[in-house]
Amino acid sequence: MLIRIPAIIDKSQLIVIQQALKDAPFVDGRLSAGMHAEKVKRNEEVDQASEMAQQLSKVLIGNLYNNATFRNAALPLKVATPFFARYEKGMTYGDHIDDPVMGQEPRFRCDVACTVFLNDPQDYEGGELVVRTAFGDQTVKLPAGDAVVYPASSLHHVAEVSRGQRLVAVTWLQSMVRDPARRELLYELNLAREKLMREKPDAEETAQVDHSYTNLVRMWAEV
Repeated sequence: MLIRIPAIIDKSQLIVIQQALKDAPFVDGRLSAGMHAEKVKRNEEVDQASEMAQQLSKVLIGNLYNNATFRNAALPLKVATPFFARYEKGMTYGDHIDDPVMGQEPRFRCDVACTVFLNDPQDYEGGELVVRTAFGDQTVKLPAGDAVVYPASSLHHVAEVSRGQRLVAVTWLQSMVRDPARRELLYELNLAREKLMREKPDAEETAQVDHSYTNLVRMWAEV
């Protein structure tokens, strides 16, 4: 399941983030890559030890948790400290899947990946996020402030940037529901549940769908 989330960062926050990234200390992105990923990863990332990275991470994580679509799609249990990445002309990130377990102690299982776009598509050429799904490759290049979430187990890559500069934030999370098919079912069921609650709050079928959703989460959640 690949879910696009509009305006997870508002315009005023984007201006602050974009200005901060102009002065941020960037390092070679391969420093944070695993054994396979470092062979195909060509980008730059804000130094995770810097105060700038820590401040930006707090802003982004707060926005993620405050977004209902993100919560419903990902069912987050633990969210990793985000990486703020820059792709200049010629940079790319080849085909890879994300590590199954991430972080220092305590470590977490990596179920869901999230990319937040920090500048507009017209600012650069290339740089599309390409995620392989059961229905073929899905190409994602979203407006600044929008995000996409998808299973971390998906084979994916970032196309080479041929002009301009691509700015993104990337994070990963452990979901309360490990299986991506179950997360997709719960997400779609919750969409129907919320529509019924708005349009038929007192109907018997609304209560039935609400009870089914609640008990499926109870059945499948690992907390």
